[in-house]
Amino acid sequence: MTPLPTDNPPQHQNNEVQIMRVELDEPKCVASGQCVMAAPEVFDQRDEDGIAFLLDERPAADSLDDVREAVAICPAAAIRLVDQ
Repeated sequence: MTPLPTDNPPQHQNNEVQIMRVELDEPKCVASGQCVMAAPEVFDQRDEDGIAFLLDERPAADSLDDVREAVAICPAAAIRLVDQ
């Protein structure tokens, strides 16, 4: 069986596996919950104030599109996805 593209982690041009890390600037968070809705396997919110926090700083490759969506829709620009 041929693996689907989402079965393989992203790779750089030299075929090294690309590992991505999520950074969340909690003080910038405005508790909108958009990140949690986009990537619930990576983000959650505190009960007391709704501020987001990370469940997984280094999400699986198949979650990266969801994380990219969270980065794009965060109204406070409090999320970054960086190469490791």
